Amino acid sequence: MTPRPTLSPELVPTLATRSDLTVPTVSQLALPERAVQFGTGALLRGLVDALLDDANRQNLFGGRVVMIGSTGSGRDRAINDQGGLFTLVVQGLVEGEARRDLRVVSSVSRALSAATQWADVLRCAENPDLELIFSNTTEVGIVLDETDVATPPGSAAPRSFPAKLAAFLLHRARWCRFDAARAPVVIPTELIEGNGDKLREIVVRLAGHWSAEPDFLRWLDAVRFCNTLVDRIVPGAPNEETAGELRDVLPYDDGMITIAEPYRLLAIEGDAALRTRLRFAGADEGIIVAGSITPYRLRKVRLLNGAHTSFVSLAILAGCQTVREAVEHPAVGAFLRSALFDEIVPSVDVPGAGTFARDVLARFANPYLQHQLWDITLQGTTKFRVRVVPSILDHVRATGSVPRALALGFAGFLAFQQGTLQAARRREGLTVPADAAGDAIQARWRDVGGATEAMASFVRVVSADTELWGTDLAAIPGFVDIVSEHLATLREHGAVAAIESLGLSSVQ
Repeated sequence: MTPRPTLSPELVPTLATRSDLTVPTVSQLALPERAVQFGTGALLRGLVDALLDDANRQNLFGGRVVMIGSTGSGRDRAINDQGGLFTLVVQGLVEGEARRDLRVVSSVSRALSAATQWADVLRCAENPDLELIFSNTTEVGIVLDETDVATPPGSAAPRSFPAKLAAFLLHRARWCRFDAARAPVVIPTELIEGNGDKLREIVVRLAGHWSAEPDFLRWLDAVRFCNTLVDRIVPGAPNEETAGELRDVLPYDDGMITIAEPYRLLAIEGDAALRTRLRFAGADEGIIVAGSITPYRLRKVRLLNGAHTSFVSLAILAGCQTVREAVEHPAVGAFLRSALFDEIVPSVDVPGAGTFARDVLARFANPYLQHQLWDITLQGTTKFRVRVVPSILDHVRATGSVPRALALGFAGFLAFQQGTLQAARRREGLTVPADAAGDAIQARWRDVGGATEAMASFVRVVSADTELWGTDLAAIPGFVDIVSEHLATLREHGAVAAIESLGLSSVQ
């Protein structure tokens, strides 16, 4: 049997005659590096890199991206083995019709490891063509670590992402002798409000801690830090069934195949001058440059991400594996619809919230996406704070009552944090997504026995932890009692029984 080739730039010309696969031209494979991105994950590949690839095909950007990996995932090596190329598979329902589009994305030139190639990363800061810096390090990535230091080029990288970015910008500023014309645009895609503003604030504070020269602080004023919002379901690697189908279709092996839904949004807060600088912005209707992205953010974070986070623990506890399976589950699906339409939508004052919520359900039910529920649990505690707690608070303010479905979602989250399922998963040799803030909740479970009083005390202490939630949830009248009741039902009778206790007509 003839061995299958691996996707590579050398292989691309042989694929040009295929009608079912879009491939780059020779000139696109040789475009200069004009951007770096901190992160190698699926969201950046399936959204940012795909949009830049679209722009290159339309001669609107004319550049490629250097990926910088920091997590030790090995994706940097995998992308380099393929010369920066990967296959993007966009599949889903478009105007009610099933569609699958296959494309070789060539907007990535190479990948570097911050852990082992920091000097090479800093050399990217000396690139005269550098225009853009992207990032996606999850909600916990944009945090200040005051102990982080700016290490010299031959040393290890700083620990935190903001410190890596600050060191990168400091190196560039010194290289260009603080020429404001060489200041790049920074486009973070982490899902926190005011992500660009917060990142800039941390970079400036780090510069002060490091006693950087005053010229650097002035130069930072020329660096445009953008507030953004991104929205695309990008499960990443295909499941076993889809991988088999793609193997029959594609004439090569690709260890970086990326699955994504058709919907895409990259909303960037900025003015006309910024839009002019972002030459790629005209490449796709999913790229929006607007004076305010608040309506887009509220709609997405509260309705799509909030729905994900509110039901993921219950869905896993009920035995579901994927988002689609959970949506179609009689009980979990009913819970999701109740939480979304009865409690979240009424609490979000943005135009078209109901229509967007219906679209969310359709996207969750996409028959082509096998979005693993466990993937959504990555940094789940921080996600619950950002995505769900505001809906709980707004519902209480608007109605004076506790939202029972979201309270059950919180109880399900606490039950999940006990760690039993995580331990079982590790015994099977499977990975467990990290949840740094959740460790504190798991530690408190050790003090909980079977007594009702102990359960209520546990719920009260966790709910009152303002470091976890940004507010004292225990101060909401009735919240601790309702969550404790839900939690007791979950532990005694399971997730389905707990959902049925809500009395949702569509559970039957």
